[in-house]
Amino acid sequence: MAASRSPYNLELSDTCMNCRNRSEDFFCSLNPGTLRGLEAMSFITAYPEESALFVEGQAPRGIYVLCRGRVKLSVVSADGKTLILRIAQAGEILGLSSCVLGKMHEMTAETLSPCQVNFVRREDFLRFLKEDPEACFRVAEQLSSEYQSACREIGSLGFSRSAEGKLANMLLDWMRSGANGNGATRIIKLTLTHEEMSQMIGVSRETITRTLAKFKAKKYIAINGSSLTVLNPRELETVAETNRVTAAMQEEEIPSESRRVGNKGLTQLAVAMR
Repeated sequence: MAASRSPYNLELSDTCMNCRNRSEDFFCSLNPGTLRGLEAMSFITAYPEESALFVEGQAPRGIYVLCRGRVKLSVVSADGKTLILRIAQAGEILGLSSCVLGKMHEMTAETLSPCQVNFVRREDFLRFLKEDPEACFRVAEQLSSEYQSACREIGSLGFSRSAEGKLANMLLDWMRSGANGNGATRIIKLTLTHEEMSQMIGVSRETITRTLAKFKAKKYIAINGSSLTVLNPRELETVAETNRVTAAMQEEEIPSESRRVGNKGLTQLAVAMR
């Protein structure tokens, strides 16, 4: 039997070969022999909403393959402020860089919905990588993808000085990728609270509420319950681009020495977020 029901009304797959949600991501697209080998060392677990898979500063125990559901990845600053780095979708591997490097987790992973997670212990996974070149190459691909994503996010936040620019960028990203992992769509299901959205772009909750209302009044977006529809993506792109241009012009006015220090800081942050 390929699927069963968990206490959280989540359909669990006990085999990847017959999983209805197979995708082209790392774990799903391995060749059948390799996939069966990885399956044999996996522990299938169902988690309810708001469960922590691992926390910032914790030693890595292994990798977490997200088969179903969505997971919030966040960090906490020294003064207690939370920044949501991104929302992981089904098919992703969580805790990969910490597992490979053997270093403490630099972020917290918390479920946003009921999730199926296949856990693989660190020692088993590292042995698996040493024995399988294809799996090792796929890990290198995912780590490279995570690094590029971190650089884009840092650039987006750094070059959008206003809340409007940051929020426009975020909504456009959600529209292009599909907020629920279903591909490009103008209809986005808002599963994050305004507080969580504010934590993604570094502004206050009140600013999110006010800016969404402004976009709605200008008919850039429409909100119906938990659904947000992007009515005019071109205008949102104009808002985002205008803020990037303004920020770039301001950057030209910064002394070269200060700019070098700032760029160094962004580079260090990008490395830390891997």
